Amino acid sequence: MKTGIATWWARRSLRLRLTAAAALVTAAGLAGAAVLLVNWLQTSLISSLDQTAVQRAQVIAAAVETGKLTTTLPASAEGDTAIQVVDSTGTVRASSTNLEGEPRLFTFTATTSGDPQARTVRGLPLGDDGTWRTVAIPAGRSPDPVTVYVAVSTATVDRSMTQLTAALATTVPIVVALLTAVAWLLTGRALRPVDTLRAQASAITACDLSRRLDVPPAHDELGRLASTLNDLLGRLDAATRQQRQFIADAAHELRSPLSSLLTQLEVAVRHPESAHWHTLAPDLVEESERLARLVDDLVQLARLDARPRLRHQPVDLDEIVFAAVRRARQQSHLAIDEHAVTAARVNGDADALSRVVRNLLDNATRYATSRIDVRLGVIGGAAYLVIADDGPGIPEPDRQRVFDRFTRLDDARARDAGGSGLGLAIVRDIVTAHHGSAHVEDNAPGARIVVRLPSTAADHP
Repeated sequence: MKTGIATWWARRSLRLRLTAAAALVTAAGLAGAAVLLVNWLQTSLISSLDQTAVQRAQVIAAAVETGKLTTTLPASAEGDTAIQVVDSTGTVRASSTNLEGEPRLFTFTATTSGDPQARTVRGLPLGDDGTWRTVAIPAGRSPDPVTVYVAVSTATVDRSMTQLTAALATTVPIVVALLTAVAWLLTGRALRPVDTLRAQASAITACDLSRRLDVPPAHDELGRLASTLNDLLGRLDAATRQQRQFIADAAHELRSPLSSLLTQLEVAVRHPESAHWHTLAPDLVEESERLARLVDDLVQLARLDARPRLRHQPVDLDEIVFAAVRRARQQSHLAIDEHAVTAARVNGDADALSRVVRNLLDNATRYATSRIDVRLGVIGGAAYLVIADDGPGIPEPDRQRVFDRFTRLDDARARDAGGSGLGLAIVRDIVTAHHGSAHVEDNAPGARIVVRLPSTAADHP
């Protein structure tokens, strides 16, 4: 049952829920204030009656002390005061005119120390069954002490409290209703920009992410929300454009080896008598390998874009570098110097870091003239991997752009040497995922690519 009510309430509009909450808080606050007001006022009026009774009793006690007490004492014109003076035997010595001839009506004893304490008494023979606030004060001297009882009716206070309670019971709901209506209007006005933002956001489609939401002029929560949503739309727009460009570039890159393979195969099929498969096979294998490398790079980038959970465990980066150098030597006639490789341990994914080193060596092998230098060391808590070649180098304006996908430079490094234009992009994405960085420096001649990765403290000697 509670779950059903909670579900029903959660489906209501935000405006209704805010207004209802405001109404409940207002009603509780006003009701609590009304109760406190009634209690405070009643206590104050009763205290005033008690003071009146005490003062009247003190006056009569003074008359007893001076011997000026008469048997009949005047009562108030409204008849809301009753007085009896009783001796130690219980005999009424004097009383007010409205209690004349009545026996003793008050039986509690007077306190001899401290201020007199008033008590509530009912059932006095004065025509109604109301309550009276009564005080008792001792008077006279031994051997003839007396007790002065003065009672003041609470009828006036009771009538005032009844009228006040009725007025509050009528006024509080009206005030709550008016404040609820005001809260409904103000909430609707406050949420109007939210509805505007919602309508604008619903009109934005995946085909047109260049549109933005109108930011309210006030620098409040709604303004910050609109700005944040615009930033989100900007990032989505940039990501979508990047994805579309990536798809277009990938299609363009795939078209070249596929077209070459298809052309050679079609010629061989149409003219089998002139086809020399022993001469075509190396070209077909080369194009197939190029296509395989491109597909592998595309798959790797797709996985990185999906932000997979890379393994984070201690990895000996120097062992990865030595293994990659051995592989590069088997595939190239270039001189590769790894004597400057020292021990370095990082926390990361061994397979991904192996891909980084292989891509850097493949890139250096592709453009080097005769030599590749590999260095690895730990400096200031970071592992630095440096792979330098003696090729044409990379112009300074392009040293950041080479890490973009499908980058083609205008210098000698733009020559097609079998690369896909994705190797350094994969390096940057993997290094970034390991909280590192990569940049290009001048090797004079050639280029030097520096990779920085956070090192662990357990570097082995």
